[in-house]
Amino acid sequence: MPRKIEYYRSYGDKLISIFVRLLFEDRYYSLNELVSFLGCSKPTVLRLLEDIRRSYRVEIEEEIRKREKYIRMKRPLHQPQIAPLTESEWDVLQMCKTFTQHLLGAKLFEEATQALFKSSALVNDRGNVSSAHFACFRPGTIDYTPYHNIIHTLINAMNRKKVCKITYQGIMEDKPKTFYIKPIKLFSHKDSIYLHAQRARTPGTKYKKPEFDPLLVIHRFKSAEITDINFMPPEKYDFEKIYNVNFGVIKEDAFEVTVEFTGWSAQYVSERVWSPDQKIKKIGKNKIHLTFTAASETEVISWILFFGEEAKVIAPKTLVKHISSKAELIKGLYATKCSL
Repeated sequence: MPRKIEYYRSYGDKLISIFVRLLFEDRYYSLNELVSFLGCSKPTVLRLLEDIRRSYRVEIEEEIRKREKYIRMKRPLHQPQIAPLTESEWDVLQMCKTFTQHLLGAKLFEEATQALFKSSALVNDRGNVSSAHFACFRPGTIDYTPYHNIIHTLINAMNRKKVCKITYQGIMEDKPKTFYIKPIKLFSHKDSIYLHAQRARTPGTKYKKPEFDPLLVIHRFKSAEITDINFMPPEKYDFEKIYNVNFGVIKEDAFEVTVEFTGWSAQYVSERVWSPDQKIKKIGKNKIHLTFTAASETEVISWILFFGEEAKVIAPKTLVKHISSKAELIKGLYATKCSL
């Protein structure tokens, strides 16, 4: 018997998968084909077909060809018109699923894999389609598997427009804090999942509007639960205009930055968009000036230090001073080690 396919672990998964395939493909399948597709025995396939007959009240047609049983679902007269997926569209879906594997975690990735396989019946020609063409490099990324339930809770709360009670561990906090939020948008940034939210009033207390909306990273959530409290999302909310207008996920006062890059860094920086208003000026061989708007000095400093001696801040002067101070601190750390 063929090895069981990992994607269909439960009887329910097998039932849905075979039902979708028979529903959307108007052709006969041999019993052996279905056995191979699901990775189970012939009696199991026949039991699945009988359950489909009884549960969905559809007619399963059977015929014998050269001593082999063939099965086909009689399509309903008023079947919804669903456009089939092209091979190219299917490839893109497989690629997206694989490239985001490090953000999904094991459980969400399994759900995405099952969803794609349930949709595979909509592909006209699966001859050359394979997820084996794509991969994801994961070292250094966060394992989101333990946060599967928290992510689903937040999505459910956004769908239902419900306030959440959360316990959250701030990066510089000694202990987790519990408070109430209105979840607005989940988004990814630098291989991490963030939640843009608004603070909500704690029941029994007077609401005090905070200076900034909380920007929360999912891997610092300790718990999240949906309350019965409704909320209205902000009017004319535009994520693009809030976050994708300049450099930095932390939004403080915007300022203009000019950095000189040399060597490999000049080419690396030129290939990417760091801010929608960026300007790149070539000033020599393997040397450029990048000018852009930033909204977080902390993130700009961290980013510039990544390039080492191949990045030099030109403006503003305050940033030059702060980068110089950081460089002296780093130099001091290594000087202390060398003197031992």
